[in-house]
Formats: sequence, structure tokens, C-alpha cells
Amino acid sequence: MPQKNDRSSRPTKLKLVVVTPTRIELEQEVDYVVAPTIKGMIGILPGHIRLMTVLDTGVLRYRINGSNYYMAVSEGYMEVTPEKVVVLAEAAELAENIDVERALEAKRKAEAELHRPMDERISFARTQVSLQRALTRLQVAKKYGKKKE
Repeated sequence: MPQKNDRSSRPTKLKLVVVTPTRIELEQEVDYVVAPTIKGMIGILPGHIRLMTVLDTGVLRYRINGSNYYMAVSEGYMEVTPEKVVVLAEAAELAENIDVERALEAKRKAEAELHRPMDERISFARTQVSLQRALTRLQVAKKYGKKKE
């Protein structure tokens, strides 16, 4: 006799945990997660199959009770189970916590470093990563951050 697909036994929420080398940035029950991976964006719903993937620098989006929230994340790994998503990132910042002036300064420094002659550059790859992080932070702050008052 074939088994019935019982959707009521599926989880309805995911636990999202975002960890950086210095702290836990976020621990929240969410409806779903959309994350940047090196192969493109991936969406995770409750009940997703187990997965381990490499995280790219970009915008991580998650939904809680109909409202979307955004984080700038930089490189790392993401582990998915049917009930939980764990993001291990080099850096992660919520949109409302991004210091735009600091991100602009990091962007300016990285661009200046990339315009130096090749033999004077400290590290091309590291500078590119710094520039991408700054651009992502600015994108998240501009599009999704709420003005602090």
C-alpha cells in the first residue's frame, strides 16, 4: 500500500542562525531563507533536504510573518537541514546596522588599491574581496536599511 504524503508533519518554520568569527549575528525563527552561493541564489523552505554549500558575498534575505529582512553576508558556508539553516560567514550585518560612511571609506580604499600598479599592490584578490564586501554592504543599506533617527 503506498504511503500518503502527510504535509502536516512538515515543519512550518526554519531556525536561521548566522555566525561570524566573532559572534552570533542572528538567531531567529523564519518562514524561508534566500542566500547567495557560489552557484547562484538558493531558496530554502522548511522541510528542505539536507545541504552543505559554499556561501558567496551578497544579500541574504529571510521572511518573518510576511515581512522581509536583509543582511549583507561575506563568504563562508551554509548548512541546511529540514528544520534549520546555519550560515557561517566571514562577515554579516543587518541592513539597519550598516555604517554607510565606513562602507564608503572601505570602497574608496579598495578602489584606490586596485588602481595602483600591479607591482605595488598588496594583494589583488584580497582587495577585490574587500571591494565586493563594501559594495554589498552599501547595496543592502541603500535598498533595505531603515533610516536611524
